[in-house]
Amino acid sequence: MASSLKRKRVQDNPHAKSKRRHTTPDSEDSGLSQASAHADFEEHESEQDGADEDVGSDASSEGHVELLEPAGDTQESDAAIHVKAPPKGEELRDIKDATDLFRSTSFKLQIDALLPNVRAKYHRSAPLDKFLLSLHTFLNGLPSIPPKHPLAASRDLQKKGVAVPYVLPQPTEDTNWKVAFEKPAEILLVGSWALKTSVKAKDGRRYVVDLAVTMPESLFQEKDYLHSRFFQKRAFYLAVIAAAVSGKKSGLNIEVLYESTNGDPRLTTLVLRPKADGSASDFSSLNTEVRILPVLPSSSPIPVQRLGPSRPNVRASASSDDSASDTPSPIYNSRIIQHLTPKPHLVSTHALKESVPAFSDALALLRVWAHQRGYGVGDRLCVRGFEGRGAWWVGLLECLVMGEEVAENGGQFGGFGKKEKRRPLGKGLSSYQLFKAALDLLARYDFAKNRTVIKSKDGHRFPPEDYASHEAALVDSSSMLNLLAGVPLTSLEMLRYDAQQTLDVLDNSGLSEDPFPLVFLKEQRDVANRFDVVLRIDLSSAEAGNLPPHAILEHGSAYNALIAHLLSTAKRALSNRTRAIAVLHPSSSSRPLSQAQPSNPSTVLLGLVLDTEHAFRLVDHGPPASEQETEEAKQFRDFWGEKAELRRFKDGSIVESVVWTVGSSDERAHIPAMIVRYILGLHLGLSEESIHGWQNGFDGIVRLPENVGKVLRDGRVETGFKAAMSAFDSLVKAMKALDEQLPLAITTVSPISDSLRYTSSLAPVAIPTSVASALPACARYVAPMEIIVEFEKSGRWPDDLRATQKIKLAFFEALATALMGSQKGLRASVIVSSPHAASDIEDQACLEIVTAAGWAFHARIWHDREQLLLERAIDDKPHIPKHVKKNMHMEGDPKERAAATAALEVYRRRFVHAPRHHRAVAALSHRFSAFAGTARLVKRWLAAHWLLEGHVRAEAAELLCAAVFLRGAKSGGDARAGVPGSKERGFARVMELLKDWEWSAGMFVSLYGDDSDAVKDVPPVGVDVKAGARQGVWAIATEVDREGHVWTAEGPDAVVARRVKALAQATWEALKGMEGGNFEVKTLFAHPTEHYDFIVELDPAVLPRYAQGVQADPAIWAKKGKYANARGDDGEAKLLPGFDPARAFHEDLKRVYEHTFVLFHDPLGGHMFGGVWDPSLKVPRPFRVLGGYSSMPVAKDTDKPKEKEKDKSLVVLNESAVLSEIERMGRGLVKRIVVQV
Repeated sequence: MASSLKRKRVQDNPHAKSKRRHTTPDSEDSGLSQASAHADFEEHESEQDGADEDVGSDASSEGHVELLEPAGDTQESDAAIHVKAPPKGEELRDIKDATDLFRSTSFKLQIDALLPNVRAKYHRSAPLDKFLLSLHTFLNGLPSIPPKHPLAASRDLQKKGVAVPYVLPQPTEDTNWKVAFEKPAEILLVGSWALKTSVKAKDGRRYVVDLAVTMPESLFQEKDYLHSRFFQKRAFYLAVIAAAVSGKKSGLNIEVLYESTNGDPRLTTLVLRPKADGSASDFSSLNTEVRILPVLPSSSPIPVQRLGPSRPNVRASASSDDSASDTPSPIYNSRIIQHLTPKPHLVSTHALKESVPAFSDALALLRVWAHQRGYGVGDRLCVRGFEGRGAWWVGLLECLVMGEEVAENGGQFGGFGKKEKRRPLGKGLSSYQLFKAALDLLARYDFAKNRTVIKSKDGHRFPPEDYASHEAALVDSSSMLNLLAGVPLTSLEMLRYDAQQTLDVLDNSGLSEDPFPLVFLKEQRDVANRFDVVLRIDLSSAEAGNLPPHAILEHGSAYNALIAHLLSTAKRALSNRTRAIAVLHPSSSSRPLSQAQPSNPSTVLLGLVLDTEHAFRLVDHGPPASEQETEEAKQFRDFWGEKAELRRFKDGSIVESVVWTVGSSDERAHIPAMIVRYILGLHLGLSEESIHGWQNGFDGIVRLPENVGKVLRDGRVETGFKAAMSAFDSLVKAMKALDEQLPLAITTVSPISDSLRYTSSLAPVAIPTSVASALPACARYVAPMEIIVEFEKSGRWPDDLRATQKIKLAFFEALATALMGSQKGLRASVIVSSPHAASDIEDQACLEIVTAAGWAFHARIWHDREQLLLERAIDDKPHIPKHVKKNMHMEGDPKERAAATAALEVYRRRFVHAPRHHRAVAALSHRFSAFAGTARLVKRWLAAHWLLEGHVRAEAAELLCAAVFLRGAKSGGDARAGVPGSKERGFARVMELLKDWEWSAGMFVSLYGDDSDAVKDVPPVGVDVKAGARQGVWAIATEVDREGHVWTAEGPDAVVARRVKALAQATWEALKGMEGGNFEVKTLFAHPTEHYDFIVELDPAVLPRYAQGVQADPAIWAKKGKYANARGDDGEAKLLPGFDPARAFHEDLKRVYEHTFVLFHDPLGGHMFGGVWDPSLKVPRPFRVLGGYSSMPVAKDTDKPKEKEKDKSLVVLNESAVLSEIERMGRGLVKRIVVQV
């Protein structure tokens, strides 16, 4: 796909004496991201594209010129003589201009490749032109209809199967005005198609050809701007055209539909879609539709001055005379003015296009950027308010080019004189510069405070203070229409947030990073990684009767008024807890002519982008007690209802307050969702069941089962990260108090366990002996927390590595004796690893400490001289070159060197890198509130898919999470703005990283310091993946690990790395289910087993960690007996910290069958192993002694003639024998083995 978007080479000049070949160092980068551009924008083009347009760009602006001169006539040469000529001055200027105007030459090439693929093929519009001509003739020949009562006229059209889309308030029998029809006064092609600025919409949506049909002024009266009379007459006019065009007599082979932009009946239009018949006017291959817009003539009797933003022009009924009748109706008035502006907008946009050469390209870039983020139409959920807002994007660029209008008082328009006037930009800017200036305007513009009018020839039409009735305002150059009328302020804040994030990407991307795909090509509508909190709201149970009638008429329908009320209420309740709020819903759909009113979706999504500095506070303060009788205090109590109460605080103040009660730190992250649920239930009547979120589902993934948690709560057991940290601090104090009883004083005790840095998948739990007997056998696992003990320096340590390990054992004995003597109830014992695990020079012993409260620790001793001794064992004469030592046989014992090398790797990882990694990750947990939760979910996901520990170390998973958070914090502004504010969004971001990451290129994570300083000294990392490679292929470099293999040296290999990518892709697709509502969190952690060759099922009842599993069955540990309170036979249950028979069996199988199969297992409660045979062992090969695997002779094929005698010695893997041996090794543990075909 990428090849179709590659830049075509410029054609050779036929008059040149020599050929030129243009090259550029960026030529490879230029096509880097164009494959996804083709995928996004060329999908649905097969019907309309044909041959691609020539997208050649001026090659003289790139690199040097290479002259190819033919060889002489007398002596022919097999190869041409290549003479390199330096670039000319003009070429150098072009290169510099490309860099200055388009960020880089490769960026310009990518823009040049993108733009032709997002524009309509106007050169193939001949069938459309013929259709429009026929339609123009037909509309001008329509007969007139005399004035009729609106209901009588509606009944006449109903007989033809056409409903009149009357708006609120609906006409009644008492209506004293009439509707009529006359042929159009003018028919004009308007909009982006007429200006040739159309941009392809998302998901294959059609290009729209706007046809403005001007209604004769004789149909209207001066008072038609009141009480929706204009919209009623417009609706009838549109219905008459619909009935005529859809009839057989029209001769137009088209499908005719109604469509209401943003679900507003006042903006109902007529959509004409072609039916493929092969005629000369069949434009179905152009992927377009014609939209008929009834508009007002410029000489309309409706006075424009009566349509000012502060004018009240709607009433609930004609006889109503209350305070609501004096309420301004700015949105209603703008909807009428909108029918006066198509032609002025056409003229002004054309003039802008002619005066600014890069306008069309800049507009296309801006529209593409907006479409990728849901600010438009599409099949997926879109941000509310931006459908049909083409004039808004034009107005944004027009504001940049033309500047702002100045009020008569010399201040800024809108009465906000403090804001500096925005000066007009030059008209010679490039498309990229205009695009970036537009983003800068959006990022800096405060829509809630500023009101802007684009500079016009005649000045502003309405007084500045009138626009205060609008939530936001950007008035067009005609000074008539507010282009933001009806757009929710929350949606504009979301737009502002997206613009800020895009600017951060463009401004902070290094030379090695290409921001083009992220800005223009990447799909950004996925709610899971876009919002911190996503709530699915069912509006069918909302109490629409509570909405004021004026609001319903102002917004055009009860549904639109309900959405506006929902957004304003949520915005007020959340205040500064959020950076942006957005309602997401499907784009407006077309409907048959028999359906008068648009259908609206019953469910919408509410997305919240949190400001983590304020999002999780427990108290909202209101007016002080001294202002109890003020209007502000009354509004506070009315808004918050029974939650509002007077409270006294520590500083002595008594204020109205709203307190949110939570039971744990996990629940504190739910406060924004709690506020939304409460406030929408109070003001919209929505029940708890109608507002659904997924935070509880993700919380349940990293918790123990409820019945196990109940036993721990009943036993008052210490749980959680803070309790574990307190237990660690207490142990450190107890150990340092033993200086007099130990040969050397303890100087430092460093934690290296993820339970002590808030990132373990499950929260740490202390299990004292008194509670152990109440827990089922499959829930008694105690996870020991690793710590490193460093003693004061001494010269009395031996220089022999084996003696050093013995001395450590002696220190452990002394420390254990002293601890047990000083701490009541504490148990300590020395643990030595399995003899298969390590050599006798490797650190393999630890001190197991179990406190009286039930916390378990594994302490190891760090001796700094051990590294030097290991390095000497590897090479005791580093000053002598290797080849000299080899010739003189001075290399030593290879086995000893290999053992020392392995021991040194363990030493560095355990005693050097692990404490440093622990401190950095702990700092990230404090810096970013969602980091720890994200790491916990990612580890749980890796474990649930049988990858954690066996193939992917926990530290590597933490580095991936750190990459996501540190990448979002690279901006120069607020470091928290671009990072996830919830663990759910962080988890989605990591899944996105894993599915898109090309791990063969490696990754750099600035874990320990400033990224800009660290990258300078870090060479690019990468992996050379070869066939059959089994070493770790992930390279995750940091400032202290330049090669990136400290935590990935042993895995994942290439096969597992590809599986991780496939699983992440499947998880990402499952996360999209949030949009449709058919999403369950547990499905993300349900592991597919059909791809394994065999499954080893273990007995869950004998696994101490089984209760930790995601899919654990409570029936396994349910008490089965006559008496519910009877104790089991193991009343004196013995706790064995770290004892996990499933993991031990897994390690044994991996060691024994290292070259036979690859094994997968969930270390967090998994009760199954998945095995994949080495495919090379299934190929017959000659038998040899000590082949390394169980083999059997190849079965003879009696149908074939006898082969040579030597073929009888071929063998293949004996799978049944291996499986039988596994079953024998796991007797009492293995339940059954399932072989999958």
